[in-house]
Amino acid sequence: MGKSLYEKVWETHALRTLPNGQTQLFIDTHLIHEVTSPQAFGMLRDLGLKVRFPERTFATVDHIVPTHSLLEPFADPQADEMIRQLRKNVQEFGITFFDVSSGLQGIVHVIGPENGITQPGMTIACGDSHTSTHGAFGAIAFGIGTTQVRDVLATQTMAVSKLKVRRINVNGQLRPGVYAKDVILHIIKVLGVNGGIGYAYEYGGEVFDRFSMEERMTVCNMSIEGGARIGYVNPDQTTFDYLKGRPYAPKGAEWDRAVERWKALASDPDAHYDDVVNIRAEDIAPTVTWGINPGQGCAITDRVPDPALYPEAERAGLEEALKHMKLQPGQPIKGVKVDVAFLGSCTNGRLSDFREAAKYLKGRKVAPGVRAIAVPGSQQVAQACEEEGIAEIFRQAGFEWRGAGCSMCLAMNPDKLVGDELCASSSNRNFKGRQGSATGRTILMSPVMVVAAAVTGRVSDAREVFGVGELVGA
Repeated sequence: MGKSLYEKVWETHALRTLPNGQTQLFIDTHLIHEVTSPQAFGMLRDLGLKVRFPERTFATVDHIVPTHSLLEPFADPQADEMIRQLRKNVQEFGITFFDVSSGLQGIVHVIGPENGITQPGMTIACGDSHTSTHGAFGAIAFGIGTTQVRDVLATQTMAVSKLKVRRINVNGQLRPGVYAKDVILHIIKVLGVNGGIGYAYEYGGEVFDRFSMEERMTVCNMSIEGGARIGYVNPDQTTFDYLKGRPYAPKGAEWDRAVERWKALASDPDAHYDDVVNIRAEDIAPTVTWGINPGQGCAITDRVPDPALYPEAERAGLEEALKHMKLQPGQPIKGVKVDVAFLGSCTNGRLSDFREAAKYLKGRKVAPGVRAIAVPGSQQVAQACEEEGIAEIFRQAGFEWRGAGCSMCLAMNPDKLVGDELCASSSNRNFKGRQGSATGRTILMSPVMVVAAAVTGRVSDAREVFGVGELVGA
């Protein structure tokens, strides 16, 4: 019987079985940022240890960096201390650092791929739950905690339990106006926020074969929101074309050897899977969340649920979500008033996201009373948007065009919701308090849907706002 990519990568990186049954796994690439690394470096110092392979670790600053101004010292003393500590740590331990002055700074899950650091067949670890993003390249990428960050820094290994593998096939043709964000929101809605616990998700089928790398990253990014620790797509020519010529990608003859090696990593046609899920692309609609977790979503044409129509065991959770979101049972989700529109994050802050959104934003204006923020995922994305005139389209429309960073995705920076503001967001989480206010409300959606909400002032169907024939699903 053949093997999946997960099985192949696992076997080539497993060093030994530990007494507790876990595997000591070698980690090819370690990505760090300012939030989960300071304590780990402190533990190294306490133990008198060095970073085992500093050339395999790459650092950036993203969570706490202000996106409106990089003037230092930062106004937030804690944020200022975090960036100072990171600079101290990378200098002391000899780690490559994409600082704010480098022109390469950005969200950790954006800069890894765009610099070619992320490659097929790698094991990748980062102290951030959305590390699953890198699986789009056929890598096995783990989000880890601070003690595991310490372990990887000290030994370049970590203790981890092997997962089952679920293959998710999406076949057919997406309808106009349906994007990668809609695909993953639909998958999470179908399988549930806990459906992936204990699994790695392998995404495939005709839709993923046609997807760009950015679209694959969007889906893999949110695998964790469906309970899966890992999400990946088998590497193919799209992967290789994206990586070729990037700074950290192999060069010359080594490139050719790498491509042959990467091709062999793809799951075998007769690979064993612990579960297989088949989804028809035609069944996926533009999807938005209505509740307080990413699985509480619906098509833009649907109504929010009525708890009275659900089993008694489910009603309390539904009622809690509706109460927080200030929605009425059975209310249409379309037409809900929007206070803030946020376009950015490691889910949808890449150049292709801004290009697509700008196509429909051009010549339009943000609705009165809506605070609209556009935040590139990296300084390289920001520069490209300036060069292509995309940034100016957003400015002319009334968006605040910001610097690179995580921004309002999680609000560990000045970009926060105020009071019970409702935000149309291209980010990945809609938990209570996620965007900086305990009573703030978040509705997740694709970048084009965010733009539609921004210009109408309401949760809207972008197909209606911009014309059905104008939108080409991707």
